[in-house]
Amino acid sequence: MSVFDANDKKDFLSKKLWFDEPVTIARYDKQKYPFLEKLTNQQLGFFWRPEEVDVFRDSKDFKTLTTHEQHIFTSNLKRQILLDSVQGRAPTMAFGTICSLPELENWILTWAFSESIHSRSYTHIIRNVYSNPSTIFDGMLDIEEIVNCADDISKNYDDLIKYNGIVQENRYGELYRFSGELWDRPITEYEHKKLLWKTLMSVNILEGVRFYVSFACSWAFAELKKMEGNAKIIKLICRDENLHLAGTQQLLKVMPLDDPDFAKIREETKDECIKMFVDAVNQEKAWAHYLFKDGSMIGLNEAVLSQYVDWIANKRMTAVGLPSPYKTSSNPLPWTQNWISGADVQVAPQETELTSYIGGGVKKDATVDSFKGFSL
Repeated sequence: MSVFDANDKKDFLSKKLWFDEPVTIARYDKQKYPFLEKLTNQQLGFFWRPEEVDVFRDSKDFKTLTTHEQHIFTSNLKRQILLDSVQGRAPTMAFGTICSLPELENWILTWAFSESIHSRSYTHIIRNVYSNPSTIFDGMLDIEEIVNCADDISKNYDDLIKYNGIVQENRYGELYRFSGELWDRPITEYEHKKLLWKTLMSVNILEGVRFYVSFACSWAFAELKKMEGNAKIIKLICRDENLHLAGTQQLLKVMPLDDPDFAKIREETKDECIKMFVDAVNQEKAWAHYLFKDGSMIGLNEAVLSQYVDWIANKRMTAVGLPSPYKTSSNPLPWTQNWISGADVQVAPQETELTSYIGGGVKKDATVDSFKGFSL
């Protein structure tokens, strides 16, 4: 594989999403899958910087929280840092070397860049809320409930990255060493595709379930008029994650149409993917127990957050065509929807940040006939 192959003149619209020779010319005048270009343009239009959000008052609010409320806020923040630490670097490492279409490559790069902004946001919060930021970062990996989550979400990523490296150094169907490790059997392209499918499903769970559980905890404080700067940053992060979630959901839908192998893989891995969701739900409920082990807060406790986990998991499983064991009728935390979908400014613009602002989001669809009939 070369970064530029002048002899590759194959029609780029006939190439597959993954495991095909990458398109030589990065062109965007036409796309095989326009939804990827749309997602990229939306993400670029959403560009923001954490420094735009004032979190000065959060430092004062934090001092007024009870000890167990401080535990809830700090623990939730630590877990958000961990989740985005994985998601900030993994998409380009895992997916970037095996994607074939320019619109997919561009989306992966844009996706990962926005995740890096999220990681910077948590540092911005920590610097302004805690007198000694190092106390938050140091010892984070000593918390078993956080490490268990990290191991689970990184496993498929790590395996896919290893497979990608093996194929670059060798060929399918051979026995070989990779980084000093002797594999007991050769791998096939079909196995490689199956691992890609499971990794995308794992990412869908991360961005569609795990992130939203932590978001709900952040917004619960703002519902009490506390830690509102943090909540506004999380709202911006959630706006990005809605796009990333849409990306994985759409890819999981079109891949079986793009490549018949993925249609078979979808059926073969159905039980395994269901188990991935169930394991994530159980982990999130264990996390809820850890958060509220010393006490609850007004509007949120372990039982209600666990019900929310069931509700959000049911919604995400249905979206990717998996049968759900979680039957819930309504959102047990209905106020979260205002934070997820609301783009309004709650107070006067001069008093807060315009979280609804979108740069580069203008649709250029005016024509010479658009103002036909108007007169001055």
